[in-house]
Amino acid sequence: MRKSGKPTTALTERSFYRAGPDHRSVLGGVIPDFLTIRQLFDFRGVEIGRWVKQSEQEYAAACFYDALCDLTQILAGQPLPTAKALRLRRELISLRGTLALQYGRGGRPGVSAHYSPLQRSFALAKNAGPGSIAHEWFHAFDHYIAAKAFTDAPAMSFASSLWLQNKSAIDHPLNALLGDCFKAILLSADGNDPSPLFIASATQDKALNIHYYSQPEELCARAFEAFIQDAGIKNGFLVKGSKKSVEAQSGLYPQDEQRHAINLAFGRYFSALCQALLRQPAESNH
Repeated sequence: MRKSGKPTTALTERSFYRAGPDHRSVLGGVIPDFLTIRQLFDFRGVEIGRWVKQSEQEYAAACFYDALCDLTQILAGQPLPTAKALRLRRELISLRGTLALQYGRGGRPGVSAHYSPLQRSFALAKNAGPGSIAHEWFHAFDHYIAAKAFTDAPAMSFASSLWLQNKSAIDHPLNALLGDCFKAILLSADGNDPSPLFIASATQDKALNIHYYSQPEELCARAFEAFIQDAGIKNGFLVKGSKKSVEAQSGLYPQDEQRHAINLAFGRYFSALCQALLRQPAESNH
């Protein structure tokens, strides 16, 4: 979940910095719409709010398409042939067709974006939501992977939380790599104490008299944001705020050596996961 901001001007594609490959060339120069996104990524459903104008749908769909394609390539760790990229989009980004997308509807007051485990959907507000895709997608992944990584995982649980509770993990090399990610995020380098990110988040919660920033699923989603923002591909519609925002200055995103360790752990895990999905997706534990 991300708290809402207030953009001062109408948003267009040019509102978001991007430096990455041309994913639209495979569409023959056609600007993608939300129907194209649903078909190419195999989302369970895509819903657009009634107050989203047609012109806003057009820019948003184009930005979503580029952002989700960028996310696919970042997770794979390398450029992919078209057929393999399409396969990963359908297998990984939409979580094998189980994930739904909402834009400009299904949100919560004062929140720019959120993921609903009950509906298995993530929602972005029309104006304040862009930049939150990486955060909310990881929530969806964290929820989806819980049943693949842990025995008897409750339906609404997150893998990150189950790991911190020391629940019984399913023995699999990918699950071991995922555990390395959670360890790098939640524990100190020697594994004996809370991590600097955890401590800063708990401190912020105490100051605000809430229990939000230090929840393991929120810690891990913010760590994932940092991993995505540090990638060679840059996309402000996909992720922003992990370096220079007020939250980042407060230590709510990983920093220095911990950030480096988290990025390495995420890189190893998602590279291995993508290779497994491309090699024999029907048989992969994930």
